Amino acid sequence: MRTRILRFGLYADEQGLAWVRELVDRTVGSRGARIVTADVARTYPGSDLTTAETYDYLAEQWAVEHPGQNSGAREAVELRIHLVCSLRAWRAIRKAVLKALCPEGMAPHTCRVPWCA
Repeated sequence: MRTRILRFGLYADEQGLAWVRELVDRTVGSRGARIVTADVARTYPGSDLTTAETYDYLAEQWAVEHPGQNSGAREAVELRIHLVCSLRAWRAIRKAVLKALCPEGMAPHTCRVPWCA
């Protein structure tokens, strides 16, 4: 077993972050993996680049999907989850989380939290 990382770009407020983190926690627990650390990044180590610059299209997506609505406290961040698990478990966890983030599949819909993985 190795430490592996899940990274999700999100355009979310605290409530949206909590929802995504809960999805990850449930999925990890059901796959026999263990979360070592989880953090929300707003910048990249050793770089002047911010997550807001990297994931700016997620804010644009939200604006298109919610015309005229205030984005409130939402911001573009990166959720980083460090797991101890096998490669097979990591792949299954990632696939399950992505499916939960976007249960509508490819049909046109509005995401609860705009995301990128």
